[in-house]
Amino acid sequence: MLENDFMQVNNDQIVMLERLCNACAVSGDEGEVRSIVLEQVQPVADEVSVDPMGNVLAKRYGAGERRMRVMVAAHMDEVGLMLTNDEGDGVFRFETVGGIAAQQLPAKEMSIGSDHIPGIVGAVPIHLTSLSERQKDIPLDNMRIDVGTENAGKVKIGDRAVFATKFHQQGNSISAKAIDDRIGVAILLRLFTNPPPNIDLFAAFTVQEEVGLRGARVAAFALDPDLAVALDCTPANDLPGWDEGEDQWAKNTRYNTRLGEGAAIYVADRGTLSDPRLVSHFVKIAEETGISYQFRQPGGGATDAGAIHTQRSGIPSISVSVPARHIHTAVAIARISDWENTQKLIFHSLTGITRDSLNRNG
Repeated sequence: MLENDFMQVNNDQIVMLERLCNACAVSGDEGEVRSIVLEQVQPVADEVSVDPMGNVLAKRYGAGERRMRVMVAAHMDEVGLMLTNDEGDGVFRFETVGGIAAQQLPAKEMSIGSDHIPGIVGAVPIHLTSLSERQKDIPLDNMRIDVGTENAGKVKIGDRAVFATKFHQQGNSISAKAIDDRIGVAILLRLFTNPPPNIDLFAAFTVQEEVGLRGARVAAFALDPDLAVALDCTPANDLPGWDEGEDQWAKNTRYNTRLGEGAAIYVADRGTLSDPRLVSHFVKIAEETGISYQFRQPGGGATDAGAIHTQRSGIPSISVSVPARHIHTAVAIARISDWENTQKLIFHSLTGITRDSLNRNG
């Protein structure tokens, strides 16, 4: 059992996550988060570079012989909007970038571009719609971002917009937009400043995960690791559902993960069948050290591991995530205890990894 583990989440790390979550970094325009990452890794990295895609690739070399080259990836980008047409007077058409449901958008406050210009997603008022229209979701084409005439010249076509929700902590709970995957970025930053001494740690802060795992594909080819871990945030689909038969709220038995039950280890998702040797190793470490964990139930979604594991001659890969409710909406909720357990599991699993861990027994 781990006591007084130095990988506990501290106040400095919470402040760092707040900075990361409040940044605007929609896929393809990750510069604001990239600047924070470079600020943190450059003083301690043995090597650091930004590749043509915009990935931050940072290396820290360990000690001893036969060290494994371990890639740990966390994506910097978030889902959001892109301004696509200026209709005048501060009103803009837009398109979604990444997986956002249109019904999440009306009346939401937005933050646009690196200057965080405020805007609002507007739609036709209910008074001006027909009864049949009121019974349907508002189509994206009927929505606009309104920044006001005073800000009309401060934004332009191609600018990204994110939900304006600010980070908030309440006890063991945190809420923010972009917890997916700024919490993974925060864990990787902590790991990089306190790396396991037995490995060469190759940190990949990736771009464009939300639109097809694009940055991770390039990063994995460049780094050519012996194995890889994708650090992400995954849906906690653990709210109750309405049971019409008994006219009461019923426990949801179909879920990806649950809040408060620890780090989420993937066996499979839409993009990857996790390497079973790595799954066994991570579970063994969790049970030996008393770190809370759960299995992320197979289903939809994918992580950077989906692109990483098929590069070059194949890279043994696994995903480990922090669960959060309501991701890809204006605000998600996560537990600090799950964050901490995920952080500890990554560190201690990599501290215990050896080349023998990847031996095949059949």
